[in-house]
Amino acid sequence: MDLVKHNQLVDNKKKENQAFFKKLKNQKSKNLDQDFHELHDEAFEKIDCLACANCCKTTSPMLFPKDIERLANATKMKPSAFTDKYLKIDEDGDFVFQSAPCPFLGADNYCSVYEDRPKACREYPHTNRKNMYQILDLTYKNIKVCPAVYSIVENLKKIS
Repeated sequence: MDLVKHNQLVDNKKKENQAFFKKLKNQKSKNLDQDFHELHDEAFEKIDCLACANCCKTTSPMLFPKDIERLANATKMKPSAFTDKYLKIDEDGDFVFQSAPCPFLGADNYCSVYEDRPKACREYPHTNRKNMYQILDLTYKNIKVCPAVYSIVENLKKIS
């Protein structure tokens, strides 16, 4: 995955994408979830996350108490020790990893805690969720992070 090329594509379409997302918010399409879900499935038939892992390299998921407990168990640590070693509280008051890339991302782009990964990682890039209308701002931000989201949005433009 050529992330330099991806970033150039995203930058070149910034104004177009801003206008498109504004339109999506205003029209409140009844088919938005269905369209996103179909395009999500198509994108992930072609895109291999292990070839990219940009989400793990550049962003930190929000961790819920259950995530922290599950990860602490997986790493054989107490939740408080896990929190002290790996987490910080962000500007929104949420627990996130202290640094990027994710401390559990290997050089081969595999996650060493994959089975116990946080909910936000399990659901990323969130393009197959219900009520996509509610997370359009997040989806817009994820265009820059995830080539699959970029592909989904480009294809959504063609059918909208």
